[in-house]
Amino acid sequence: MKLLDTIAAISTPYGKGGVALIRISGEDACRVGEAIFAPASGKRLGELAHGQMVYGEIRSPDGVILDDGMAVCFHAPHSFTGEDTVELTCHGGVRITAKVLQAALCAGARAAEAGEFTRRAYIGGKMRLSEAEALGLLLDAKSDSQLLLARNGMKGGLADRTEELYTSLRTVLSSVWAAIDFPEEDLAELSRVQMREQVATALSGIRELAATYGTGRAITEGVATVICGRTNAGKSSVYNRIVGYNAAIVTEVEGTTRDVLRETATLGKTLLRLCDTAGLRQTEDRVERIGIERTREEMKQAGLILAVFDASCPLTEEDLALTEEIGQMGVPAIALLNKSDRQESADMTAVRERFPHTVAVSAADGQGFDRLSVEIDRLFIDGSLNVQTDAVVTGARQYAALMLAAEALEATLTDLDAELPLDLCCVGLETALTSLGQVDGRELGEEIVSEIFSRFCVGK
Repeated sequence: MKLLDTIAAISTPYGKGGVALIRISGEDACRVGEAIFAPASGKRLGELAHGQMVYGEIRSPDGVILDDGMAVCFHAPHSFTGEDTVELTCHGGVRITAKVLQAALCAGARAAEAGEFTRRAYIGGKMRLSEAEALGLLLDAKSDSQLLLARNGMKGGLADRTEELYTSLRTVLSSVWAAIDFPEEDLAELSRVQMREQVATALSGIRELAATYGTGRAITEGVATVICGRTNAGKSSVYNRIVGYNAAIVTEVEGTTRDVLRETATLGKTLLRLCDTAGLRQTEDRVERIGIERTREEMKQAGLILAVFDASCPLTEEDLALTEEIGQMGVPAIALLNKSDRQESADMTAVRERFPHTVAVSAADGQGFDRLSVEIDRLFIDGSLNVQTDAVVTGARQYAALMLAAEALEATLTDLDAELPLDLCCVGLETALTSLGQVDGRELGEEIVSEIFSRFCVGK
């Protein structure tokens, strides 16, 4: 990636629309913009005030009028990327948008790579890495909780907390180095006791921050959720009710679902990666048996099991066997007593006794699903966290870096308690700082940074 190039890309989704936006960024952005856009006022783009939008004609570099539209200039360093940036808005047809982009490329820009605008903002110090990752979450958000969490991350919720911890540990390390280099000068700002206290405080803070990953992951990545039960308990109806449309075939014929159906949906604040599975029963049907085997494989890998029971009829041996099987797995599970809208309900005492979380629902009319969302959030969302304001870890990369930092600080405390020389104690401190710095890219390798930004769309 050549960061000195001026780049251009279409920043609106591909297809037909009211308007489209072409973004140009780099040292020559104004020159490229002036080559293809003529303001109706007669002024040059470079002469416009920062953020001033003007109307004019969009032309090819050889003077052919392509469209009329709007242009706005953002002067460095006060743009998204920190570079001079020009944004052109034209009519949103597929062909005309492509022609305007082609004009920018012919005028001297090159096509931007995926995520290159955001990467330039990161490299230019306009945003920290966790803020850039939060922007990616914002673009992919499928729920209100994801939007709130993304906005918090973009405002620096996680970055600011990480910076506090990093600064605290850097102070300790500076004192250690001073004590090592000038043992007779007493230049260290902290005593050995104070060093230990500050390391212990930082370790506690890192552990608390890492603990938020459970909530962050439940909101952003989702929980692998398997819906299981005997045939005709209403599994597919529950699946359809959660996803919001008839994704699975529902009939009175037993064994209708023979393969694993997958969808994502949000209940409460938690994103569920749902699997609707074949009903569990004894069968001679070879195809259905394969489906049942797949059901059990999915259950073993699940983060949550929704076990569906038909509350309108007595429990069967298959129902009781399912409760035993789930109990042995140790996977978080919720029993759904389905068809609770029917007047005559069976005795579900055996199920209630074996499942700590039980919810009566009706897939037919939606009763009980609000209660189900509350139960799921209790399992996966830390109710003490405010995702709008508190620092929350959202990615596995961030979590892994924090855990490595915590492990290094634990070793440092052990060394300090053992009265080891400070030059040995500082090894763990240096490792912790390196790991903590990876959360916001201070110590992150080029390959990993490239991977992060490659997930963005080209125009971002």
